[in-house]
Amino acid sequence: MSKTSETTFRSFTEKQGSNYAQHRHDYHPRLYNAVINHHKSTGGQFDTLLDVGCGPGIATRGLAPLFNHTIAIDPSQGMIDSALALPTPTPIRFAVSSAETLGAELSPPIPDGTIDLITAATAAHWFDMPKFWTRAAHLLKPGGTVAIWGAGPICISAETPNHTAVQAAIDKAERLVDEYLAPGNRLARSGYVDLPLPWAISPPIPEFEESSFIRKEWGQAEGLEPGDEFHTLGGAGATLDMLEMVMGTASPVIRWREANPEKVGTEEDVVKVMRREIEEAFEGEEVERGKELLKGGVKGVLLLVKRR
Repeated sequence: MSKTSETTFRSFTEKQGSNYAQHRHDYHPRLYNAVINHHKSTGGQFDTLLDVGCGPGIATRGLAPLFNHTIAIDPSQGMIDSALALPTPTPIRFAVSSAETLGAELSPPIPDGTIDLITAATAAHWFDMPKFWTRAAHLLKPGGTVAIWGAGPICISAETPNHTAVQAAIDKAERLVDEYLAPGNRLARSGYVDLPLPWAISPPIPEFEESSFIRKEWGQAEGLEPGDEFHTLGGAGATLDMLEMVMGTASPVIRWREANPEKVGTEEDVVKVMRREIEEAFEGEEVERGKELLKGGVKGVLLLVKRR
């Protein structure tokens, strides 16, 4: 088992998977375009997509219309059940499988040398990366692409009233659940800076070109892609209800609530405390209760690797 192995989402029921799908935002067209434009410009084809750690299929549905065939796998039966229950724009083969086997145990298995693009959306921090890269090298066609992306901390922009206090409330909530962060959570928060890449593992995977590696970042700092263009939130911003629901699907919050069941939904709930402090920050700017809007986004990262 990998040190980053995930257990919270893996044990999800279909109901939990559906709740996750309802409250997690889709990825921004700018992110999808970065993946597709790079794949196309470097000779990638558009026959078959494999989405790994697909969850309820958020990214799968965003990319499937561009491919002739789409396969989406996740180790959680509950996540796959929730994906199957949602409408899809094109036929998608959803199946229970892991990032370490990449469909080798399926019937029929995914044939070697048949995949054009492998994606992993906010999931790779749970993978055993050496096993993933080994299997990916077999499945990808020459010239195929691996696209891995993930979201880090929420970053509130100066457009939000009393944004410093709002950011402080969010940061405090993250500190309160810090002991419930798994190694994978910390890897994601760091922007995948320590995610093992195929030329840096032992033994290296020679099918992947280090010279092809591209890293793109989203955030508030100068020179980065805009943080509000990693997920789709809309120009108006996020409501406190939206923030509360998204935070409720984060695995450290889920584990905190499992450890503190008597506080869930009460004024001592870690997410309720955060919301109350944000409401107080807005009241200091004379924003009417219920009309608070958060501007900003996340610190996100996209990693692109080509197969020789």
